[in-house]
Amino acid sequence: MKIRSIAVLFATATALAACDGLKEALTAHVDVAARAESHELSVTRLSDLMGNSTLQIPINRDIALLLTDLWVNYQLLGVAAARGDSLSDPKAIDAAMSGVIANMKLRQFMQRVAGSMKADSASEATYNQAAGGVFVARHILFPVPGGATQQQKDSVRRVAEGVRARVTNANFADLAKRHSSDPGSAQRGGDLGAFPRTDMVKPFGDAVAALRPGDISPLVETSFGYHIIQRPTYASAKAQYDPAFVQSSGQRAESVYVAKIDAEAKIDVRSNAPIVAKTAARDLAGHRDKSDVMASYKGGELTVAKFVTWVESYPPQMRLPQQMAQAPDSLVRQFVKSVARQEVMLRMADSAGITISADERTQLVTEFKSVLSSVWQQLGIEPKALADSARSVPERERLAATRVEAYMDRILSGQAQPMSVPPPVAAVLSSKFESKTYSAGIDRALERAKQLRASADSTRAAQQPRSQVPLPAPPPSTQPDAPATKRP
Repeated sequence: MKIRSIAVLFATATALAACDGLKEALTAHVDVAARAESHELSVTRLSDLMGNSTLQIPINRDIALLLTDLWVNYQLLGVAAARGDSLSDPKAIDAAMSGVIANMKLRQFMQRVAGSMKADSASEATYNQAAGGVFVARHILFPVPGGATQQQKDSVRRVAEGVRARVTNANFADLAKRHSSDPGSAQRGGDLGAFPRTDMVKPFGDAVAALRPGDISPLVETSFGYHIIQRPTYASAKAQYDPAFVQSSGQRAESVYVAKIDAEAKIDVRSNAPIVAKTAARDLAGHRDKSDVMASYKGGELTVAKFVTWVESYPPQMRLPQQMAQAPDSLVRQFVKSVARQEVMLRMADSAGITISADERTQLVTEFKSVLSSVWQQLGIEPKALADSARSVPERERLAATRVEAYMDRILSGQAQPMSVPPPVAAVLSSKFESKTYSAGIDRALERAKQLRASADSTRAAQQPRSQVPLPAPPPSTQPDAPATKRP
Protein backbone atom coordinates (compact mmCIF):
# COMPACT_ATOMS: atom_id res chain seq x y z
CA MET A 1 0.00 0.00 0.00
CA LYS A 2 2.86 2.40 0.78
CA ILE A 3 4.91 3.77 -2.02
CA ARG A 4 8.52 3.34 -0.88
CA SER A 5 9.85 6.75 -1.86
CA ILE A 6 8.61 10.10 -3.05
CA ALA A 7 10.94 9.77 -6.06
CA VAL A 8 9.12 6.63 -7.21
CA LEU A 9 5.76 8.32 -6.87
CA PHE A 10 6.71 11.33 -8.96
CA ALA A 11 9.22 9.88 -11.45
CA THR A 12 6.67 7.54 -13.00
CA ALA A 13 4.33 10.35 -14.04
CA THR A 14 4.32 11.49 -17.70
CA ALA A 15 2.70 14.43 -19.45
CA LEU A 16 -1.08 14.22 -19.88
CA ALA A 17 -3.24 16.91 -21.48
CA ALA A 18 -6.85 17.19 -20.29
CA CYS A 19 -9.32 20.06 -20.39
CA ASP A 20 -13.00 20.19 -19.47
CA GLY A 21 -13.67 22.95 -21.95
CA LEU A 22 -14.28 26.66 -22.17
CA LYS A 23 -17.27 26.61 -19.84
CA GLU A 24 -15.19 25.55 -16.87
CA ALA A 25 -12.44 28.03 -17.70
CA LEU A 26 -14.96 30.89 -17.45
CA THR A 27 -16.29 29.88 -14.03
CA ALA A 28 -15.09 30.47 -10.49
CA HIS A 29 -13.47 27.00 -10.58
CA VAL A 30 -10.30 28.64 -11.91
CA ASP A 31 -9.48 29.43 -8.25
CA VAL A 32 -10.17 25.86 -7.12
CA ALA A 33 -8.19 22.79 -8.18
CA ALA A 34 -10.44 20.21 -6.52
CA ARG A 35 -13.27 19.66 -4.06
CA ALA A 36 -13.88 16.82 -1.63
CA GLU A 37 -17.32 17.25 -0.04
CA SER A 38 -17.09 20.71 1.61
CA HIS A 39 -13.31 20.94 1.43
CA GLU A 40 -11.47 22.84 -1.31
CA LEU A 41 -7.98 22.47 -2.71
CA SER A 42 -7.28 26.00 -3.85
CA VAL A 43 -5.03 26.91 -6.75
CA THR A 44 -2.73 28.66 -4.30
CA ARG A 45 -2.48 25.63 -2.03
CA LEU A 46 -1.74 23.18 -4.86
CA SER A 47 0.83 25.48 -6.46
CA ASP A 48 2.53 25.98 -3.08
CA LEU A 49 2.76 22.22 -2.60
CA MET A 50 4.50 21.81 -5.96
CA GLY A 51 6.49 25.01 -6.29
CA ASN A 52 7.78 25.20 -2.70
CA SER A 53 8.57 21.50 -2.30
CA THR A 54 12.07 20.95 -0.95
CA LEU A 55 12.17 17.73 -2.96
CA GLN A 56 12.38 19.60 -6.29
CA ILE A 57 9.67 17.40 -7.81
CA PRO A 58 8.93 17.88 -11.53
CA ILE A 59 6.20 20.42 -12.19
CA ASN A 60 3.88 19.11 -14.88
CA ARG A 61 0.25 18.18 -15.30
CA ASP A 62 0.63 14.58 -14.24
CA ILE A 63 2.32 15.59 -10.99
CA ALA A 64 -0.49 18.06 -10.33
CA LEU A 65 -3.12 15.38 -11.00
CA LEU A 66 -1.28 12.89 -8.82
CA LEU A 67 -1.12 15.29 -5.89
CA THR A 68 -4.73 16.29 -6.41
CA ASP A 69 -5.84 12.66 -6.43
CA LEU A 70 -3.98 12.02 -3.18
CA TRP A 71 -5.53 15.11 -1.58
CA VAL A 72 -9.07 14.16 -2.66
CA ASN A 73 -8.79 10.58 -1.40
CA TYR A 74 -7.19 11.64 1.90
CA GLN A 75 -9.86 14.27 2.50
CA LEU A 76 -12.69 11.84 1.71
CA LEU A 77 -11.12 9.35 4.11
CA GLY A 78 -11.18 12.12 6.70
CA VAL A 79 -14.85 12.83 6.00
CA ALA A 80 -15.74 9.16 6.40
CA ALA A 81 -13.79 8.89 9.65
CA ALA A 82 -15.33 12.08 11.04
CA ARG A 83 -18.84 10.84 10.27
CA GLY A 84 -18.17 7.41 11.73
CA ASP A 85 -18.67 5.74 8.36
CA SER A 86 -16.78 2.43 8.31
CA LEU A 87 -17.20 2.13 4.51
CA SER A 88 -17.98 -1.54 5.12
CA ASP A 89 -21.23 -1.90 3.18
CA PRO A 90 -20.85 -5.35 1.54
CA LYS A 91 -22.58 -4.26 -1.68
CA ALA A 92 -20.31 -1.22 -2.05
CA ILE A 93 -17.21 -3.34 -1.38
CA ASP A 94 -18.39 -5.97 -3.88
CA ALA A 95 -18.83 -3.31 -6.55
CA ALA A 96 -15.44 -1.75 -5.78
CA MET A 97 -13.68 -5.11 -5.84
CA SER A 98 -15.43 -6.41 -8.95
CA GLY A 99 -12.14 -6.57 -10.83
CA VAL A 100 -10.46 -8.55 -8.05
CA ILE A 101 -13.43 -10.92 -7.87
CA ALA A 102 -13.39 -11.34 -11.66
CA ASN A 103 -9.70 -12.30 -11.55
CA MET A 104 -10.38 -14.86 -8.83
CA LYS A 105 -13.16 -16.40 -10.91
CA LEU A 106 -10.96 -16.47 -14.00
CA ARG A 107 -8.20 -18.28 -12.11
CA GLN A 108 -10.68 -20.95 -11.04
CA PHE A 109 -11.98 -21.24 -14.58
CA MET A 110 -8.50 -21.59 -16.09
CA GLN A 111 -7.55 -24.19 -13.50
CA ARG A 112 -10.58 -26.19 -14.57
CA VAL A 113 -9.66 -25.75 -18.24
CA ALA A 114 -6.02 -26.68 -17.60
CA GLY A 115 -7.13 -29.81 -15.79
CA SER A 116 -8.96 -30.94 -18.90
CA MET A 117 -5.94 -30.42 -21.16
CA LYS A 118 -3.57 -33.28 -21.80
CA ALA A 119 0.06 -32.22 -21.77
CA ASP A 120 2.60 -34.22 -23.77
CA SER A 121 4.99 -36.42 -21.84
CA ALA A 122 8.74 -35.91 -21.99
CA SER A 123 10.94 -38.72 -23.26
CA GLU A 124 14.38 -39.38 -24.68
CA ALA A 125 12.85 -39.14 -28.14
CA THR A 126 11.41 -35.67 -27.55
CA TYR A 127 14.75 -34.59 -26.06
CA ASN A 128 16.83 -35.89 -28.95
CA GLN A 129 14.45 -34.35 -31.50
CA ALA A 130 14.33 -31.02 -29.61
CA ALA A 131 10.53 -31.23 -29.65
CA GLY A 132 8.86 -28.11 -28.34
CA GLY A 133 12.06 -26.07 -28.54
CA VAL A 134 13.17 -26.92 -24.99
CA PHE A 135 16.91 -27.44 -24.41
CA VAL A 136 19.36 -28.17 -21.62
CA ALA A 137 22.93 -26.91 -21.96
CA ARG A 138 26.14 -25.95 -20.21
CA HIS A 139 28.55 -23.26 -21.37
CA ILE A 140 31.89 -21.65 -20.64
CA LEU A 141 31.90 -17.89 -21.26
CA PHE A 142 34.92 -15.80 -22.22
CA PRO A 143 33.57 -12.22 -22.16
CA VAL A 144 34.59 -9.47 -24.56
CA PRO A 145 34.05 -6.01 -23.06
CA GLY A 146 32.07 -3.45 -25.00
CA GLY A 147 34.21 -1.27 -27.23
CA ALA A 148 37.04 -3.82 -27.33
CA THR A 149 39.53 -3.49 -30.16
CA GLN A 150 40.10 -6.31 -32.62
CA GLN A 151 43.40 -7.01 -30.91
CA GLN A 152 41.63 -7.41 -27.55
CA LYS A 153 38.99 -9.68 -29.12
CA ASP A 154 41.69 -11.83 -30.69
CA SER A 155 43.42 -12.13 -27.34
CA VAL A 156 40.22 -13.37 -25.67
CA ARG A 157 39.61 -15.75 -28.56
CA ARG A 158 43.05 -17.32 -28.22
CA VAL A 159 42.41 -18.03 -24.54
CA ALA A 160 39.04 -19.57 -25.41
CA GLU A 161 40.58 -21.72 -28.15
CA GLY A 162 43.17 -22.99 -25.68
CA VAL A 163 40.44 -24.15 -23.31
CA ARG A 164 38.39 -25.62 -26.16
CA ALA A 165 41.31 -27.80 -27.17
CA ARG A 166 41.28 -29.40 -23.73
CA VAL A 167 37.57 -29.65 -22.96
CA THR A 168 35.73 -32.99 -22.96
CA ASN A 169 32.37 -34.18 -21.66
CA ALA A 170 34.18 -35.58 -18.64
CA ASN A 171 35.98 -32.39 -17.62
CA PHE A 172 33.51 -29.77 -18.93
CA ALA A 173 32.08 -28.89 -15.50
CA ASP A 174 35.49 -28.53 -13.90
CA LEU A 175 36.81 -26.30 -16.69
CA ALA A 176 33.64 -24.19 -16.53
CA LYS A 177 34.19 -23.58 -12.82
CA ARG A 178 37.79 -22.55 -13.50
CA HIS A 179 37.42 -20.49 -16.67
CA SER A 180 33.82 -19.30 -17.19
CA SER A 181 33.03 -15.67 -16.43
CA ASP A 182 29.27 -16.20 -16.31
CA PRO A 183 28.45 -15.56 -12.62
CA GLY A 184 25.08 -17.25 -12.92
CA SER A 185 26.36 -20.63 -14.07
CA ALA A 186 30.12 -20.95 -13.53
CA GLN A 187 29.93 -22.42 -10.03
CA ARG A 188 27.36 -24.94 -11.27
CA GLY A 189 29.80 -26.21 -13.85
CA GLY A 190 28.35 -23.97 -16.56
CA ASP A 191 24.86 -25.44 -16.11
CA LEU A 192 22.14 -23.20 -17.63
CA GLY A 193 19.32 -25.59 -16.80
CA ALA A 194 16.36 -26.10 -19.14
CA PHE A 195 15.20 -23.21 -21.32
CA PRO A 196 13.25 -22.43 -24.50
CA ARG A 197 15.51 -21.72 -27.45
CA THR A 198 13.98 -18.26 -27.84
CA ASP A 199 15.14 -17.27 -24.33
CA MET A 200 18.70 -17.05 -25.62
CA VAL A 201 20.32 -14.57 -27.97
CA LYS A 202 20.02 -15.96 -31.50
CA PRO A 203 23.62 -17.13 -32.13
CA PHE A 204 23.59 -19.05 -28.86
CA GLY A 205 20.15 -20.56 -29.44
CA ASP A 206 21.08 -21.57 -32.98
CA ALA A 207 24.29 -23.20 -31.77
CA VAL A 208 22.50 -25.23 -29.08
CA ALA A 209 19.88 -26.38 -31.58
CA ALA A 210 22.61 -27.54 -33.96
CA LEU A 211 24.21 -29.83 -31.35
CA ARG A 212 23.31 -33.45 -30.85
CA PRO A 213 23.03 -34.75 -27.28
CA GLY A 214 26.55 -35.36 -25.98
CA ASP A 215 28.17 -32.89 -28.41
CA ILE A 216 30.37 -29.91 -27.58
CA SER A 217 30.35 -26.90 -29.88
CA PRO A 218 33.26 -25.06 -31.45
CA LEU A 219 33.63 -21.47 -30.25
CA VAL A 220 30.36 -19.53 -30.59
CA GLU A 221 30.50 -15.73 -30.71
CA THR A 222 27.63 -13.64 -29.28
CA SER A 223 27.29 -10.09 -27.99
CA PHE A 224 28.52 -11.42 -24.64
CA GLY A 225 31.77 -12.85 -25.96
CA TYR A 226 32.90 -16.37 -26.87
CA HIS A 227 31.18 -19.54 -25.64
CA ILE A 228 31.96 -23.23 -25.51
CA ILE A 229 28.60 -25.03 -25.35
CA GLN A 230 27.81 -28.57 -24.26
CA ARG A 231 24.47 -30.27 -24.86
CA PRO A 232 24.34 -33.13 -22.34
CA THR A 233 22.76 -36.51 -22.95
CA TYR A 234 19.17 -37.18 -21.95
CA ALA A 235 20.28 -39.28 -19.00
CA SER A 236 22.20 -36.31 -17.58
CA ALA A 237 19.50 -33.74 -18.43
CA LYS A 238 16.36 -35.74 -17.59
CA ALA A 239 15.75 -34.20 -14.15
CA GLN A 240 15.78 -30.67 -15.61
CA TYR A 241 14.32 -31.39 -19.02
CA ASP A 242 11.22 -33.44 -18.17
CA PRO A 243 9.35 -30.88 -16.01
CA ALA A 244 10.35 -28.03 -18.34
CA PHE A 245 9.05 -29.91 -21.37
CA VAL A 246 5.73 -30.74 -19.66
CA GLN A 247 5.32 -27.09 -18.64
CA SER A 248 6.11 -25.93 -22.17
CA SER A 249 3.64 -28.45 -23.56
CA GLY A 250 0.94 -27.10 -21.24
CA GLN A 251 1.68 -23.55 -22.32
CA ARG A 252 1.38 -24.55 -25.97
CA ALA A 253 -1.99 -26.18 -25.26
CA GLU A 254 -3.16 -23.01 -23.50
CA SER A 255 -2.01 -20.93 -26.48
CA VAL A 256 -4.10 -23.09 -28.80
CA TYR A 257 -7.08 -22.69 -26.45
CA VAL A 258 -6.66 -18.90 -26.34
CA ALA A 259 -6.36 -18.69 -30.12
CA LYS A 260 -9.62 -20.61 -30.41
CA ILE A 261 -11.34 -18.16 -28.07
CA ASP A 262 -10.07 -15.21 -30.13
CA ALA A 263 -11.33 -16.75 -33.35
CA GLU A 264 -14.76 -17.65 -32.00
CA ALA A 265 -15.27 -14.37 -30.10
CA LYS A 266 -14.09 -12.29 -33.09
CA ILE A 267 -12.29 -9.79 -30.87
CA ASP A 268 -11.77 -6.49 -32.69
CA VAL A 269 -9.58 -3.83 -31.06
CA ARG A 270 -10.36 -0.26 -32.14
CA SER A 271 -7.58 1.63 -33.92
CA ASN A 272 -7.43 4.33 -31.22
CA ALA A 273 -7.38 1.82 -28.33
CA PRO A 274 -3.67 2.33 -27.44
CA ILE A 275 -4.12 6.09 -27.09
CA VAL A 276 -7.31 5.66 -25.07
CA ALA A 277 -5.65 3.03 -22.86
CA LYS A 278 -2.65 5.25 -22.11
CA THR A 279 -4.87 8.22 -21.35
CA ALA A 280 -7.00 6.15 -18.98
CA ALA A 281 -3.92 4.66 -17.31
CA ARG A 282 -2.67 8.13 -16.41
CA ASP A 283 -5.93 9.01 -14.65
CA LEU A 284 -7.73 5.81 -13.68
CA ALA A 285 -10.05 7.50 -11.22
CA GLY A 286 -11.20 9.99 -13.83
CA HIS A 287 -12.10 7.21 -16.29
CA ARG A 288 -14.05 4.81 -14.08
CA ASP A 289 -17.35 5.79 -15.67
CA LYS A 290 -16.28 6.35 -19.30
CA SER A 291 -18.36 4.43 -21.84
CA ASP A 292 -16.08 4.81 -24.90
CA VAL A 293 -15.61 1.47 -26.66
CA MET A 294 -12.04 0.15 -26.93
CA ALA A 295 -12.79 -3.28 -28.40
CA SER A 296 -15.75 -5.38 -29.43
CA TYR A 297 -16.38 -9.10 -29.37
CA LYS A 298 -19.22 -11.44 -30.08
CA GLY A 299 -22.00 -10.44 -27.72
CA GLY A 300 -20.35 -7.47 -26.03
CA GLU A 301 -17.94 -4.54 -25.89
CA LEU A 302 -14.94 -3.54 -23.80
CA THR A 303 -15.55 0.00 -22.55
CA VAL A 304 -13.02 2.28 -20.89
CA ALA A 305 -14.80 1.77 -17.56
CA LYS A 306 -14.44 -2.02 -17.81
CA PHE A 307 -10.82 -1.63 -18.89
CA VAL A 308 -10.05 0.52 -15.84
CA THR A 309 -11.69 -2.06 -13.56
CA TRP A 310 -9.39 -4.76 -14.91
CA VAL A 311 -6.28 -2.56 -14.67
CA GLU A 312 -7.06 -1.66 -11.06
CA SER A 313 -7.42 -5.36 -10.20
CA TYR A 314 -3.74 -6.05 -10.90
CA PRO A 315 -1.29 -5.95 -7.95
CA PRO A 316 0.13 -2.43 -7.38
CA GLN A 317 3.69 -3.77 -7.47
CA MET A 318 3.22 -4.57 -11.16
CA ARG A 319 3.02 -0.80 -11.80
CA LEU A 320 0.81 -1.53 -14.78
CA PRO A 321 -0.38 2.06 -15.42
CA GLN A 322 3.23 3.28 -15.50
CA GLN A 323 4.26 0.44 -17.80
CA MET A 324 1.45 1.26 -20.23
CA ALA A 325 2.43 4.94 -20.31
CA GLN A 326 5.91 3.99 -21.54
CA ALA A 327 5.08 0.96 -23.71
CA PRO A 328 4.88 1.07 -27.52
CA ASP A 329 1.37 1.24 -28.98
CA SER A 330 1.71 -2.24 -30.46
CA LEU A 331 2.25 -3.74 -27.01
CA VAL A 332 -0.59 -1.74 -25.46
CA ARG A 333 -2.86 -2.92 -28.27
CA GLN A 334 -2.03 -6.53 -27.39
CA PHE A 335 -2.82 -5.80 -23.76
CA VAL A 336 -6.19 -4.28 -24.66
CA LYS A 337 -6.96 -7.43 -26.66
CA SER A 338 -6.01 -9.60 -23.69
CA VAL A 339 -8.38 -7.61 -21.46
CA ALA A 340 -11.19 -8.05 -23.99
CA ARG A 341 -10.40 -11.77 -23.98
CA GLN A 342 -10.69 -11.77 -20.18
CA GLU A 343 -14.17 -10.30 -20.53
CA VAL A 344 -15.09 -13.13 -22.90
CA MET A 345 -13.63 -15.74 -20.57
CA LEU A 346 -15.39 -14.21 -17.57
CA ARG A 347 -18.69 -14.79 -19.37
CA MET A 348 -17.62 -18.36 -19.97
CA ALA A 349 -16.77 -18.73 -16.28
CA ASP A 350 -20.19 -17.37 -15.29
CA SER A 351 -21.88 -19.79 -17.69
CA ALA A 352 -19.87 -22.62 -16.13
CA GLY A 353 -21.15 -21.66 -12.68
CA ILE A 354 -17.80 -20.41 -11.40
CA THR A 355 -18.13 -18.19 -8.33
CA ILE A 356 -16.14 -17.27 -5.26
CA SER A 357 -17.00 -18.91 -1.96
CA ALA A 358 -18.52 -17.23 1.07
CA ASP A 359 -15.21 -17.61 2.88
CA GLU A 360 -13.34 -15.91 0.03
CA ARG A 361 -15.83 -13.05 0.00
CA THR A 362 -15.48 -12.65 3.76
CA GLN A 363 -11.72 -12.60 3.39
CA LEU A 364 -11.95 -9.80 0.82
CA VAL A 365 -14.07 -7.69 3.16
CA THR A 366 -11.65 -8.37 6.02
CA GLU A 367 -8.68 -7.30 3.92
CA PHE A 368 -10.56 -4.17 2.79
CA LYS A 369 -11.25 -3.17 6.39
CA SER A 370 -7.66 -3.86 7.41
CA VAL A 371 -6.24 -1.67 4.63
CA LEU A 372 -8.71 1.11 5.42
CA SER A 373 -7.80 1.03 9.12
CA SER A 374 -4.10 1.18 8.28
CA VAL A 375 -4.51 4.24 6.04
CA TRP A 376 -6.61 6.03 8.65
CA GLN A 377 -3.98 5.34 11.28
CA GLN A 378 -1.06 6.56 9.18
CA LEU A 379 -2.91 9.76 8.33
CA GLY A 380 -3.77 10.26 11.99
CA ILE A 381 -7.50 10.38 11.34
CA GLU A 382 -8.80 7.18 12.96
CA PRO A 383 -12.52 7.59 13.80
CA LYS A 384 -11.94 6.99 17.52
CA ALA A 385 -9.07 9.47 17.69
CA LEU A 386 -11.22 12.13 16.02
CA ALA A 387 -14.18 11.39 18.30
CA ASP A 388 -11.93 11.71 21.36
CA SER A 389 -10.66 15.11 20.21
CA ALA A 390 -13.84 16.75 18.88
CA ARG A 391 -17.50 16.45 19.84
CA SER A 392 -19.49 17.40 16.76
CA VAL A 393 -19.22 16.01 13.24
CA PRO A 394 -18.29 19.42 11.73
CA GLU A 395 -15.52 19.79 14.33
CA ARG A 396 -14.23 16.31 13.57
CA GLU A 397 -14.28 17.03 9.83
CA ARG A 398 -12.27 20.23 10.32
CA LEU A 399 -9.77 18.37 12.51
CA ALA A 400 -9.40 15.56 9.96
CA ALA A 401 -8.94 18.10 7.14
CA THR A 402 -6.24 19.91 9.10
CA ARG A 403 -4.36 16.65 9.71
CA VAL A 404 -4.60 15.71 6.04
CA GLU A 405 -3.14 19.09 5.03
CA ALA A 406 -0.33 18.61 7.54
CA TYR A 407 0.38 15.16 6.10
CA MET A 408 0.53 16.59 2.57
CA ASP A 409 3.07 19.15 3.80
CA ARG A 410 5.19 16.40 5.33
CA ILE A 411 5.11 14.44 2.06
CA LEU A 412 6.32 17.39 0.01
CA SER A 413 9.07 18.16 2.51
CA GLY A 414 10.29 14.56 2.53
CA GLN A 415 9.25 13.93 6.13
CA ALA A 416 6.53 11.37 5.32
CA GLN A 417 5.95 8.69 2.73
CA PRO A 418 3.05 9.19 0.32
CA MET A 419 0.42 6.48 0.64
CA SER A 420 -1.48 5.42 -2.42
CA VAL A 421 -5.09 4.68 -1.57
CA PRO A 422 -5.94 1.21 -2.97
CA PRO A 423 -8.40 1.41 -5.91
CA PRO A 424 -11.21 -0.49 -4.10
CA VAL A 425 -11.08 1.97 -1.19
CA ALA A 426 -10.96 4.94 -3.58
CA ALA A 427 -13.90 3.51 -5.54
CA VAL A 428 -16.04 3.19 -2.40
CA LEU A 429 -15.14 6.73 -1.38
CA SER A 430 -16.11 8.15 -4.78
CA SER A 431 -19.40 6.24 -4.72
CA LYS A 432 -20.40 7.59 -1.30
CA PHE A 433 -19.06 11.14 -1.29
CA GLU A 434 -18.91 14.10 -3.66
CA SER A 435 -15.61 15.11 -5.22
CA LYS A 436 -14.44 16.83 -8.39
CA THR A 437 -11.24 17.97 -10.03
CA TYR A 438 -11.24 21.21 -12.04
CA SER A 439 -9.00 21.32 -15.09
CA ALA A 440 -8.84 25.10 -15.27
CA GLY A 441 -7.74 25.26 -11.64
CA ILE A 442 -5.06 22.66 -12.27
CA ASP A 443 -3.73 24.76 -15.16
CA ARG A 444 -3.53 27.89 -13.03
CA ALA A 445 -1.80 25.97 -10.22
CA LEU A 446 0.79 24.71 -12.68
CA GLU A 447 1.52 28.22 -13.95
CA ARG A 448 1.93 29.60 -10.44
CA ALA A 449 4.03 26.62 -9.27
CA LYS A 450 6.47 27.17 -12.15
CA GLN A 451 6.79 30.83 -11.18
CA LEU A 452 7.46 29.88 -7.55
CA ARG A 453 10.09 27.33 -8.60
CA ALA A 454 11.80 29.79 -10.94
CA SER A 455 11.92 32.43 -8.21
CA ALA A 456 13.32 29.96 -5.68
CA ASP A 457 15.94 28.74 -8.16
CA SER A 458 17.05 32.31 -8.87
CA THR A 459 17.34 33.04 -5.15
CA ARG A 460 19.42 29.92 -4.55
CA ALA A 461 21.68 30.75 -7.49
CA ALA A 462 22.25 34.27 -6.20
CA GLN A 463 23.12 32.99 -2.72
CA GLN A 464 25.49 30.29 -3.98
CA PRO A 465 29.12 31.35 -3.34
CA ARG A 466 31.30 31.48 -6.43
CA SER A 467 33.86 28.69 -6.54
CA GLN A 468 37.48 29.86 -6.72
CA VAL A 469 38.71 26.47 -7.96
CA PRO A 470 37.64 25.11 -11.34
CA LEU A 471 35.83 21.81 -11.10
CA PRO A 472 37.70 18.87 -12.62
CA ALA A 473 36.34 17.17 -15.72
CA PRO A 474 34.67 13.79 -15.09
CA PRO A 475 36.96 10.80 -15.71
CA PRO A 476 36.40 8.84 -18.93
CA SER A 477 33.96 5.97 -18.58
CA THR A 478 35.48 2.53 -18.17
CA GLN A 479 32.16 0.71 -18.03
CA PRO A 480 31.57 -1.93 -20.74
CA ASP A 481 28.52 -1.72 -22.95
CA ALA A 482 25.33 -3.02 -21.37
CA PRO A 483 24.71 -6.68 -22.26
CA ALA A 484 21.82 -7.81 -24.40
CA THR A 485 18.54 -8.27 -22.60
CA LYS A 486 18.35 -11.93 -23.49
CA ARG A 487 20.36 -14.60 -21.77
CA PRO A 488 23.69 -15.64 -23.35
